[in-house]
Amino acid sequence: MDSIVKTNFSFPGQKDLYIGKVRDVYNIDDQYLVMLTSDRISAFDVVLPEGIPYKGQVLNQIAAKFLDLTTDICPNWKLGTPDPMVTVGKRCEPFKVEMVIRGYLSGHAWREYKSGKRSICGLSMPEGMKENDKFPEPLITPTTKALIGHDEDISREEIISTALVSEADYSILEKYTLAIFQRGTEIAARMGLILVDTKYEFGKSADGTIYLIDEVHTPDSSRYFYLYGYAERQNKGESQKQLSKEFVREWLMEHGFQGKDGQQVPEMTTDFVKLVSDRYIELFEKITGDVFVKADSTDVLRRVENNINEFLKTL
Repeated sequence: MDSIVKTNFSFPGQKDLYIGKVRDVYNIDDQYLVMLTSDRISAFDVVLPEGIPYKGQVLNQIAAKFLDLTTDICPNWKLGTPDPMVTVGKRCEPFKVEMVIRGYLSGHAWREYKSGKRSICGLSMPEGMKENDKFPEPLITPTTKALIGHDEDISREEIISTALVSEADYSILEKYTLAIFQRGTEIAARMGLILVDTKYEFGKSADGTIYLIDEVHTPDSSRYFYLYGYAERQNKGESQKQLSKEFVREWLMEHGFQGKDGQQVPEMTTDFVKLVSDRYIELFEKITGDVFVKADSTDVLRRVENNINEFLKTL
């Protein structure tokens, strides 16, 4: 099974190439971005050594679908998806914070809570909660966007006082974040899932318009539980059945890796890589309701390059 873990294309009008943890982003004439979602996988802000077949296709197609399903809430950057692994869209200046929103006490928030903390990003968390309990209201817990190393929790007050984002713009980001999360929650419920937490990224165009950018409601940016049996599992103190990247983090922790200095990434076996690939495909089908159709992976790099070049001719 071929997977894409590295690209180095050269497109007409290309200004530069940004290589992120998962995405390779090509700047075309400072007007458009070609975002290729690779099959790389990261956890604890570390890119793992093995690619996950079809992961890029899963992420790109879920994000494209949810961008289309939220255009009535806010504008987004997408112009087209010329390849199953590629989205092309408007180039925006990204805000320097990620808008994380949490409906349930899980993941990072639970780890903070378990350590004794009762606030996160300046927001209070009620006493007496158990892991995976639902918050009374969703909490927006933004993080900084670290180019290197770990993103850091930051409060609304710190964001505004340090001028990372103006108060007027941040109010819009909050409004959009709550509304998109509500839409995602409703769609997930219809599919028998719970949208536990997620993150959104926003950018501003040259004319000052704020756009939703990057991925939306994918398993890399979101955590999902199965709705059926959730309450019963909570009442019994059992682990929730979930579809997210958290199981990758748990596997790494079980093998002694949390991204800390001096720790070695454990070997990813063929069976584990296939398991991760299958879980991503499962989430695609569960959250979209569509059957996942595996793209032809014969000479996948040439396929992607040709599809992008043909689309760029139309811009």
